[in-house]
Amino acid sequence: MVAPNVKAETMRLMDRRAALEAEMDAIIAALSAPGGPGITGGLVDAEGFPRSDIDIPSVIAKRRKLAELRNDHKDITNKIEKNLEVLHSTKLSRNEQSIPRSSGTPASLHSGSSQNDPMEEDVVTRLPFAMIDEMTDGSPAAVDGLLLWDEIVKFGNVEAGDRLQERLVSEALSNEDCQVPLVIIRQGAPLNLTVTPRKWHGRGLLGCHFQIL
Repeated sequence: MVAPNVKAETMRLMDRRAALEAEMDAIIAALSAPGGPGITGGLVDAEGFPRSDIDIPSVIAKRRKLAELRNDHKDITNKIEKNLEVLHSTKLSRNEQSIPRSSGTPASLHSGSSQNDPMEEDVVTRLPFAMIDEMTDGSPAAVDGLLLWDEIVKFGNVEAGDRLQERLVSEALSNEDCQVPLVIIRQGAPLNLTVTPRKWHGRGLLGCHFQIL
């Protein structure tokens, strides 16, 4: 049977992705330390000379490693999404087969007898459509509890579909200073949160970036 093997592989991929996220967080923290150049900051001074206050080779190496990790993270995320689709299809097929076509009993009564694995329910319940790949300290998103690499399943009324970036921006703008409910996946587990889009000292109303998956 394919599903158990796919589920085991998915859980391994999620563990691997969590390890990548921890490594990326460590690099970002090192680059963003006080006096550091950050992820994209310049490496030369105002006169065009290499900065003497930072270890430029080390910074370049960290940025290169971060780019490699982000590529690996994206590849693993894509594999996880494909596996989740397989698991979800398998689950729907199994549920349909458990309902006798000749029975007049409502489907809701049959569904309670399904022998689904609780862990499988967590994995296949919902599919994320975006991931937070940039987060500014002190931003509304950070203050309200969102974390780097959180995966977005639902943002207000926005779920998977077309024109996602446009719809996300519109949802934030139309709910300025109002709480927006979110459903996210954090390290493989679903979580409900709320965030309030609002003006602050930085850019945007949230201070984070959503990467569409």
